[in-house]
Amino acid sequence: MIRTSLVAAALLASMAPSMAAPVDARASYVLTLGGINVATFDVDLNDDGRRYELDLSAKVAGLGNLVASGTARVVAKGASSGSTLASGEFDLETRANGEVFTVDVSYSGRNVSAFKVEPPVFESYDRVPVERGHLRGVGDFLSAFVVKANGLDKSLCNRKLKIFTGVERFDIAMSFAREDEATSPRTGYQGPVVTCNLDYQPISGHYTSSEITNYLADTSRILLWYAPLGNTGYYIPYRVLLGTSMGDLSMVLVGTKT
Repeated sequence: MIRTSLVAAALLASMAPSMAAPVDARASYVLTLGGINVATFDVDLNDDGRRYELDLSAKVAGLGNLVASGTARVVAKGASSGSTLASGEFDLETRANGEVFTVDVSYSGRNVSAFKVEPPVFESYDRVPVERGHLRGVGDFLSAFVVKANGLDKSLCNRKLKIFTGVERFDIAMSFAREDEATSPRTGYQGPVVTCNLDYQPISGHYTSSEITNYLADTSRILLWYAPLGNTGYYIPYRVLLGTSMGDLSMVLVGTKT
Protein backbone atom coordinates (compact mmCIF):
# COMPACT_ATOMS: atom_id res chain seq x y z
CA MET A 1 0.00 0.00 0.00
CA ILE A 2 2.90 2.35 0.79
CA ARG A 3 4.49 1.48 -2.54
CA THR A 4 1.20 2.15 -4.36
CA SER A 5 0.90 5.54 -2.63
CA LEU A 6 4.46 6.48 -3.63
CA VAL A 7 3.83 5.52 -7.26
CA ALA A 8 0.57 7.51 -7.29
CA ALA A 9 2.33 10.53 -5.76
CA ALA A 10 5.12 10.36 -8.32
CA LEU A 11 2.60 10.09 -11.16
CA LEU A 12 0.64 13.11 -9.92
CA ALA A 13 3.85 15.10 -9.53
CA SER A 14 4.88 14.34 -13.09
CA MET A 15 1.47 15.45 -14.39
CA ALA A 16 1.37 18.71 -12.39
CA PRO A 17 2.62 21.86 -14.10
CA SER A 18 6.17 22.62 -13.05
CA MET A 19 6.76 25.70 -10.91
CA ALA A 20 9.65 27.92 -11.93
CA ALA A 21 12.10 28.91 -9.22
CA PRO A 22 11.10 32.13 -7.47
CA VAL A 23 12.85 35.27 -8.69
CA ASP A 24 13.74 38.27 -6.54
CA ALA A 25 15.98 40.63 -8.49
CA ARG A 26 16.80 44.29 -9.07
CA ALA A 27 18.15 46.16 -12.10
CA SER A 28 19.45 49.73 -11.89
CA TYR A 29 19.69 52.14 -14.82
CA VAL A 30 20.96 55.60 -15.73
CA LEU A 31 19.22 57.72 -18.38
CA THR A 32 21.29 60.30 -20.25
CA LEU A 33 20.57 62.86 -22.94
CA GLY A 34 23.53 64.04 -24.97
CA GLY A 35 25.84 62.47 -22.38
CA ILE A 36 24.24 64.34 -19.45
CA ASN A 37 22.58 62.36 -16.65
CA VAL A 38 18.83 63.00 -16.66
CA ALA A 39 17.46 60.27 -14.38
CA THR A 40 18.30 57.18 -12.37
CA PHE A 41 15.91 54.36 -11.59
CA ASP A 42 15.66 50.90 -10.08
CA VAL A 43 13.38 48.10 -11.24
CA ASP A 44 12.55 45.33 -8.77
CA LEU A 45 11.25 42.02 -10.14
CA ASN A 46 9.48 39.43 -7.99
CA ASP A 47 8.07 36.25 -9.50
CA ASP A 48 6.75 33.28 -7.51
CA GLY A 49 6.36 31.12 -10.61
CA ARG A 50 2.76 32.09 -11.24
CA ARG A 51 2.52 35.82 -10.58
CA TYR A 52 5.02 38.60 -11.14
CA GLU A 53 5.40 42.17 -9.93
CA LEU A 54 7.62 44.88 -11.40
CA ASP A 55 8.26 47.96 -9.28
CA LEU A 56 10.05 50.92 -10.86
CA SER A 57 11.19 53.91 -8.83
CA ALA A 58 12.82 56.85 -10.62
CA LYS A 59 14.45 60.13 -9.69
CA VAL A 60 14.54 62.67 -12.49
CA ALA A 61 17.28 65.28 -12.16
CA GLY A 62 15.88 67.37 -14.98
CA LEU A 63 17.61 69.22 -17.80
CA GLY A 64 16.81 72.92 -18.09
CA ASN A 65 13.50 73.54 -19.83
CA LEU A 66 13.59 70.16 -21.59
CA VAL A 67 12.98 67.76 -18.69
CA ALA A 68 11.38 68.70 -15.36
CA SER A 69 12.91 67.34 -12.17
CA GLY A 70 10.74 65.05 -10.07
CA THR A 71 9.95 61.44 -9.24
CA ALA A 72 8.10 58.57 -10.87
CA ARG A 73 6.76 55.27 -9.60
CA VAL A 74 5.42 52.43 -11.74
CA VAL A 75 4.00 49.11 -10.53
CA ALA A 76 3.04 46.37 -12.99
CA LYS A 77 1.57 43.01 -11.96
CA GLY A 78 0.24 39.98 -13.76
CA ALA A 79 0.56 36.29 -14.61
CA SER A 80 3.96 34.74 -15.29
CA SER A 81 3.06 31.07 -15.63
CA GLY A 82 3.11 31.19 -19.44
CA SER A 83 5.95 31.86 -21.85
CA THR A 84 5.24 35.60 -21.76
CA LEU A 85 4.16 38.01 -19.04
CA ALA A 86 0.42 38.75 -19.10
CA SER A 87 -0.44 42.18 -17.68
CA GLY A 88 -2.96 42.39 -14.86
CA GLU A 89 -2.41 45.86 -13.40
CA PHE A 90 -0.43 48.94 -14.35
CA ASP A 91 -0.17 51.92 -11.99
CA LEU A 92 1.91 55.04 -12.63
CA GLU A 93 2.45 58.16 -10.55
CA THR A 94 4.67 61.11 -11.45
CA ARG A 95 5.43 64.19 -9.38
CA ALA A 96 7.00 67.29 -10.94
CA ASN A 97 6.65 71.05 -10.46
CA GLY A 98 4.20 70.46 -7.63
CA GLU A 99 1.85 68.49 -9.87
CA VAL A 100 0.80 64.85 -9.57
CA PHE A 101 -0.20 62.70 -12.53
CA THR A 102 -1.60 59.17 -12.09
CA VAL A 103 -2.63 56.34 -14.38
CA ASP A 104 -4.39 53.11 -13.33
CA VAL A 105 -5.05 50.37 -15.88
CA SER A 106 -6.57 46.92 -15.28
CA TYR A 107 -6.21 44.06 -17.76
CA SER A 108 -8.10 40.79 -18.05
CA GLY A 109 -7.15 38.09 -20.53
CA ARG A 110 -4.83 40.54 -22.33
CA ASN A 111 -7.71 42.99 -22.77
CA VAL A 112 -8.11 46.30 -20.95
CA SER A 113 -10.99 46.01 -18.48
CA ALA A 114 -10.78 49.51 -16.95
CA PHE A 115 -8.53 52.56 -16.88
CA LYS A 116 -8.41 55.94 -15.17
CA VAL A 117 -6.19 58.98 -15.68
CA GLU A 118 -5.92 61.91 -13.25
CA PRO A 119 -6.03 64.70 -14.22
CA PRO A 120 -7.95 63.65 -17.35
CA VAL A 121 -6.20 63.90 -20.71
CA PHE A 122 -6.85 67.15 -22.56
CA GLU A 123 -9.13 66.42 -25.49
CA SER A 124 -8.42 68.21 -28.75
CA TYR A 125 -9.47 68.01 -32.38
CA ASP A 126 -6.10 66.46 -33.27
CA ARG A 127 -6.16 63.70 -30.63
CA VAL A 128 -6.79 60.31 -32.23
CA PRO A 129 -9.64 58.66 -30.27
CA VAL A 130 -8.98 55.38 -28.48
CA GLU A 131 -11.47 52.83 -29.79
CA ARG A 132 -12.70 49.75 -27.95
CA GLY A 133 -11.00 47.46 -30.45
CA HIS A 134 -7.65 49.09 -29.66
CA LEU A 135 -7.86 47.75 -26.10
CA ARG A 136 -7.84 44.06 -27.00
CA GLY A 137 -4.76 41.86 -26.97
CA VAL A 138 -2.55 44.45 -25.28
CA GLY A 139 -0.19 44.78 -22.34
CA ASP A 140 1.53 47.44 -20.30
CA PHE A 141 4.67 49.34 -21.22
CA LEU A 142 6.92 48.02 -18.44
CA SER A 143 6.12 44.30 -18.66
CA ALA A 144 6.44 44.30 -22.46
CA PHE A 145 10.23 44.67 -22.34
CA VAL A 146 10.94 42.03 -19.68
CA VAL A 147 11.21 38.66 -21.40
CA LYS A 148 11.16 35.04 -20.24
CA ALA A 149 13.13 32.82 -22.63
CA ASN A 150 15.28 29.70 -22.92
CA GLY A 151 18.33 31.55 -24.17
CA LEU A 152 19.91 34.70 -25.51
CA ASP A 153 19.08 34.61 -29.21
CA LYS A 154 17.23 36.42 -31.99
CA SER A 155 13.84 35.22 -30.72
CA LEU A 156 14.05 37.96 -28.08
CA CYS A 157 13.79 40.49 -30.90
CA ASN A 158 11.32 38.91 -33.28
CA ARG A 159 8.20 40.15 -31.52
CA LYS A 160 5.45 42.75 -31.91
CA LEU A 161 4.48 44.58 -28.74
CA LYS A 162 0.93 45.92 -28.44
CA ILE A 163 0.90 48.46 -25.63
CA PHE A 164 -1.70 50.60 -23.89
CA THR A 165 -0.38 53.11 -21.36
CA GLY A 166 -3.72 54.42 -20.13
CA VAL A 167 -3.29 57.39 -22.46
CA GLU A 168 -1.89 56.08 -25.73
CA ARG A 169 -2.18 52.88 -27.71
CA PHE A 170 0.79 51.97 -29.92
CA ASP A 171 2.66 49.03 -31.40
CA ILE A 172 6.39 48.41 -31.36
CA ALA A 173 7.60 46.06 -34.08
CA MET A 174 10.89 44.48 -33.04
CA SER A 175 13.38 42.80 -35.34
CA PHE A 176 16.77 41.14 -34.89
CA ALA A 177 19.77 43.32 -35.74
CA ARG A 178 22.88 41.45 -34.60
CA GLU A 179 24.66 39.62 -31.82
CA ASP A 180 27.02 41.78 -29.81
CA GLU A 181 29.26 41.89 -26.75
CA ALA A 182 28.97 44.23 -23.76
CA THR A 183 32.49 45.05 -22.60
CA SER A 184 32.34 48.36 -20.71
CA PRO A 185 33.39 47.96 -17.03
CA ARG A 186 31.23 51.02 -16.23
CA THR A 187 28.02 49.08 -16.87
CA GLY A 188 26.28 46.43 -14.79
CA TYR A 189 26.94 43.55 -17.18
CA GLN A 190 29.75 42.31 -19.39
CA GLY A 191 29.07 39.51 -21.82
CA PRO A 192 27.02 38.58 -24.88
CA VAL A 193 23.97 40.65 -25.78
CA VAL A 194 21.41 40.63 -28.59
CA THR A 195 20.63 43.86 -30.45
CA CYS A 196 17.09 44.61 -31.66
CA ASN A 197 15.67 47.27 -33.97
CA LEU A 198 12.48 48.95 -32.73
CA ASP A 199 9.82 50.48 -34.96
CA TYR A 200 7.27 52.68 -33.16
CA GLN A 201 3.77 52.69 -34.67
CA PRO A 202 1.19 55.05 -33.08
CA ILE A 203 -2.38 53.73 -33.07
CA SER A 204 -4.53 56.06 -30.95
CA GLY A 205 -4.57 58.40 -27.97
CA HIS A 206 -1.81 60.57 -29.42
CA TYR A 207 -2.01 64.05 -30.92
CA THR A 208 -1.33 64.20 -34.64
CA SER A 209 0.50 67.50 -34.10
CA SER A 210 2.84 66.02 -31.46
CA GLU A 211 6.46 66.49 -32.50
CA ILE A 212 7.62 63.64 -30.25
CA THR A 213 5.07 61.18 -31.64
CA ASN A 214 5.85 62.09 -35.23
CA TYR A 215 9.59 61.89 -34.62
CA LEU A 216 9.33 58.44 -33.04
CA ALA A 217 7.14 57.23 -35.89
CA ASP A 218 9.56 58.50 -38.53
CA THR A 219 12.93 57.61 -37.01
CA SER A 220 14.70 54.40 -37.91
CA ARG A 221 17.25 54.62 -35.10
CA ILE A 222 15.78 53.05 -32.00
CA LEU A 223 17.91 50.18 -30.70
CA LEU A 224 17.57 47.86 -27.71
CA TRP A 225 20.18 45.44 -26.38
CA TYR A 226 19.03 42.42 -24.31
CA ALA A 227 21.12 40.76 -21.59
CA PRO A 228 20.39 37.88 -19.20
CA LEU A 229 19.29 38.73 -15.67
CA GLY A 230 21.69 36.36 -13.96
CA ASN A 231 20.40 32.77 -14.06
CA THR A 232 16.76 33.70 -13.51
CA GLY A 233 15.57 32.85 -17.03
CA TYR A 234 14.62 36.48 -17.54
CA TYR A 235 16.15 38.81 -20.11
CA ILE A 236 16.12 42.55 -19.61
CA PRO A 237 17.25 45.65 -21.52
CA TYR A 238 20.99 46.23 -21.19
CA ARG A 239 20.81 49.43 -23.21
CA VAL A 240 18.24 51.44 -25.16
CA LEU A 241 19.37 54.10 -27.64
CA LEU A 242 17.30 56.74 -29.41
CA GLY A 243 18.91 59.39 -31.58
CA THR A 244 17.44 62.90 -31.17
CA SER A 245 18.26 66.40 -32.40
CA MET A 246 19.61 67.14 -28.90
CA GLY A 247 21.91 64.10 -28.86
CA ASP A 248 21.46 60.45 -28.06
CA LEU A 249 18.86 59.53 -25.45
CA SER A 250 20.42 56.49 -23.81
CA MET A 251 19.35 54.16 -21.02
CA VAL A 252 22.11 51.89 -19.67
CA LEU A 253 22.10 49.09 -17.12
CA VAL A 254 24.54 49.98 -14.31
CA GLY A 255 23.88 47.20 -11.80
CA THR A 256 21.92 44.05 -11.02
CA LYS A 257 21.14 42.02 -7.93
CA THR A 258 19.72 38.49 -8.12
